[in-house]
Amino acid sequence: MKIRLTKYSPNWKRMFEEEVIILKNIFKDEIVSIEHFGSTAVPGMSSKPVIDILCTVKDIKLVDTYNEQMDRMGYDIAGEWGIKGRRLFRKGGENRTHHIHFYQCDHQEILRHLVFRDYLLNHPAEVERYSQYKDLLAKKYEYTSDYSPAKKAFVAEMEKKALEWWEKR
Repeated sequence: MKIRLTKYSPNWKRMFEEEVIILKNIFKDEIVSIEHFGSTAVPGMSSKPVIDILCTVKDIKLVDTYNEQMDRMGYDIAGEWGIKGRRLFRKGGENRTHHIHFYQCDHQEILRHLVFRDYLLNHPAEVERYSQYKDLLAKKYEYTSDYSPAKKAFVAEMEKKALEWWEKR
């Protein structure tokens, strides 16, 4: 898939809120919480225009029973997609608009995602640094298959700083 890096858009918050309504109508009481995370959740951040949504549920296995409904709503069912205990749904095909990440409410990945988002929300200089790095990579690489691995070490370093910040709060 080609990289579509863009400047922050206030529409991303609205797109998140609209998707929350759809997810609540499908999953009802299975959902414990729903969070907007990733770059589209951070004002000022350059991002691929794909809304990342984190849904926590009581029992991850029950998410699989909703695959048919999610398919009817235009989602690709990606299963764990490299993270044990996650269920990933993607919407928009080649012009992807949403990634829905489901985790059981005790999964260790939840904290990492939310702490990183909150760290960026509280550190505008880091938002600028990360945006500049992503812009640089987007000029260097045409496809996400090259772009995503290239930013992995940078993101890991920022996540470490975010966790240190969170532990000191």
